Amino acid sequence: MNDLIIPLNINSKEPLYEQIYQYIKEEIKNGSLPFHGRLPSTRALAKHMQVSRSTIDMAYAQLTAEGYLEAVPYKGYFVAQIDELFLSKKQQGKIEKKPETEQEACLYDFSPRGIDLQSFPYNIWRKLTKNTLIDNNKELFELGDPRGDNTLREIICQYLHQARGVNCSPEQIIIGAGNEYLLMRLSQLLPNSCQIAMENPTYRQAYRILKGLGHKIVPISMDEYGMDINQLKKSNALVSYVMPSHQFPLGIVMPIKRRMELLAWAEEEERYIIEDDYDSEFRYRGKPIPSLQGVDTKDRVIYIGTFSKSIAPAIRLSYMVLPNSLLKQYKQFNYYSSTVSRIDQNIMESFIRDGHFERHLNRMRAIYKAKHDTILGELKEWKKFSISGENAGLHLLLQEKGGRSERELVELAKKKEVRVYGLSEYYITNVEKEHKTIILGYANMAEEEIKEGVRRLKEAWK
Repeated sequence: MNDLIIPLNINSKEPLYEQIYQYIKEEIKNGSLPFHGRLPSTRALAKHMQVSRSTIDMAYAQLTAEGYLEAVPYKGYFVAQIDELFLSKKQQGKIEKKPETEQEACLYDFSPRGIDLQSFPYNIWRKLTKNTLIDNNKELFELGDPRGDNTLREIICQYLHQARGVNCSPEQIIIGAGNEYLLMRLSQLLPNSCQIAMENPTYRQAYRILKGLGHKIVPISMDEYGMDINQLKKSNALVSYVMPSHQFPLGIVMPIKRRMELLAWAEEEERYIIEDDYDSEFRYRGKPIPSLQGVDTKDRVIYIGTFSKSIAPAIRLSYMVLPNSLLKQYKQFNYYSSTVSRIDQNIMESFIRDGHFERHLNRMRAIYKAKHDTILGELKEWKKFSISGENAGLHLLLQEKGGRSERELVELAKKKEVRVYGLSEYYITNVEKEHKTIILGYANMAEEEIKEGVRRLKEAWK
């Protein structure tokens, strides 16, 4: 610490050294200056406060004599550790143990938002980070293209075409720090307060973002094939937000017939479809389903994807593919800087280009498939619940055939130190009848934890 802001009253009868002494003592007592924290040197503080060095020396000497400070030769002055020191409420609040949240209190958490961080390629990521910084890439410390570095957009373009059937050019791709940011940028290209149809239930974060941006959200019911087209046609919406490859949270994979109906709706009056390609990388039955954007021939689909599930949420790197019609409008708003560090972009580019991403993805598919098979194996003999949404993604749904409510099931599980999640919290509108459906995510749990967690659920719900 080189600076310390100490208010001084030069008109006070109290000497300056006394004012400095009193201020530092109170800062120590209320915890603003933590134990073992280093104070500025007497020379540096005197220069900063524009007082004589002897004034600072006198204040420090008094604090040291009273035991508030310790003088360490050749190192400086440090706040002393005094266990019996009276602490104000401010300091007490810092050291009190926080009460456990419900999530912390549970031993087994079947969160649908988790991923397996134990399998993150830490060594590879560390090596790529080191290589990026030692290769003397000085240009990476400049702002760069607002859409994201062209080399990264080129390699994402190749990946999306090969893995998801997306047809686009690098120019159409916008890189951003998370889907939330990309939705905010997209909102600028849509008419103000336009109506957006969303699947009900849906991904709540997207709903909150779009609603917060002033758009009117129209909830559309789901059937076994996805968003109800008849309701959509009656909604007067200009935009629809869908997750056709793996709908969250229901896990529905939209068949080609419904996809073509959705595209026909968009083509009728030049409407747009936002395709959130959620969890598309992980599929356990059947062939991979190409993106909706890949079969769009009229330039109506806005494609959004992220590396949060396939790599890690903290990477904060998402991408949006704009139709050419919206790309022209986007260029009028191209005065924002990219929200993703160019260093992180370079690391991601190397991760994909050198084949690490493909190998990591294949490894994670095998890991998640083993967890998927484990949880299904533990549940298959449990006749009182039906299972759905298990063919893709990182969660499944359990629906009780009996009469207990979702709330009861969640509370009973909590008593066995197991955290589960109700489907109703993902609905946009109030649910007409109370659901009996529980969401079980398994990505962030080891196989043995899954087995023990299910065993406890069977005890809780028997």
